[in-house]
Amino acid sequence: MSTPQTAPLAGIRVTDFTWIGAGSYTTKILADAGADVVKIESTGRIDSLRLAAPYKDGIRGVNRSGYFADRNSGKRSLTLNMKHGRALELVTRLIRQSDVIANNFTPGVMERFGLGYEAVKAIKPDIVYLAMSMQGGSGPEKDYLGYGATMAAVTGIQHLSGLPGREPAGTGTNYPDHLPNPCHATFAVLAALRHRRRTGQGQHIDMAQTEPTVALLGPAVLDYTVNGVDGQPCGNASLDQAAPYDAFPCRGDDRWIAIGIHGDAQWRALGEALGRPAWMAESRFAAGEGRRAQADALRTLLSAETADRDVAELVQTLQARGIPAAGVGTAADVIADPQLAHRGHWLTLDHPEMGPSLYNAQPFRTRRSPSGVRRPAPLLGQHTAEICAELLGLDDGEIAELTAEGALS
Repeated sequence: MSTPQTAPLAGIRVTDFTWIGAGSYTTKILADAGADVVKIESTGRIDSLRLAAPYKDGIRGVNRSGYFADRNSGKRSLTLNMKHGRALELVTRLIRQSDVIANNFTPGVMERFGLGYEAVKAIKPDIVYLAMSMQGGSGPEKDYLGYGATMAAVTGIQHLSGLPGREPAGTGTNYPDHLPNPCHATFAVLAALRHRRRTGQGQHIDMAQTEPTVALLGPAVLDYTVNGVDGQPCGNASLDQAAPYDAFPCRGDDRWIAIGIHGDAQWRALGEALGRPAWMAESRFAAGEGRRAQADALRTLLSAETADRDVAELVQTLQARGIPAAGVGTAADVIADPQLAHRGHWLTLDHPEMGPSLYNAQPFRTRRSPSGVRRPAPLLGQHTAEICAELLGLDDGEIAELTAEGALS
């Protein structure tokens, strides 16, 4: 765990209007790096991630979502009713003490709150203002609504995911919310903070969440623009020189091993590891081109070789011979993984309602400025009184009055 004095973003405060997936993950990354992230929430319109399964012990509740907990660790929660006239006054006080304000609403929502970029800039001229809607702040589709699955569809990820000859399957998760969008948004915020440090100027970041995902499709775009080939789903198959390149069954219930063979040397090493089965000496498999052409037959034959083997033992055998291989891990496998344990990846934090809960640590280690998850995800409104007193300068009587009026919720 880090302390505010040692973390890279110590002293940076974020007024966080983000919700659901990509936005919440963006500000979590900043919180893990030491920023004080104040999550603005509403009891009238609850962040839908708070209502997303899985729930601790299977019991539903706004403070019991594992999904929300994972995406919001390290933050503080302030509940406001933004429809109340005095709420804007409170947010204004907070913005004056903030370095970053972030939202992932459809364009126009923040303006209706009185918190568009120009209004916020008037409050804090050097503010870094992150707006990360689905399609960006301009263009004919700027008002389109969407989640990770719709972004995967419109950007082409869904079209390329799945099995050959089958309907688009997608990635099975809101992939854009988990990697390309929060990472690019974080890069943009850090670059803007660097720019501010050099020039004293703030920055308006207009990010379309579709664009980082499109940027991942380089090979497919190149194949179309150069060769006129519109890519199709290929399952686990490799599009380059690798064959076999797939997941193969192992002994036990739903146990699999992923194997990727690049080149003849690895192919020969695979044969040695499997005891040199006769079929691997057939001429049709002698070169990579033949192995790729015979991918279906190769999959069937190799599956028969792996089906009665223990996945962990086979992984060790193949890795010892320089063959890329890994067991297809379940959640239970990943939690028990000895390499992750050695790295200290899993943290147990005591959540106020869910009790001791498992959290992902920061996925890198820094020696001179250690950082990481400092606190579990907040209860809804857990820090309202604390923030009002500490940052907004309100006494107990004023907090009680604003609560009675409905500005604080």
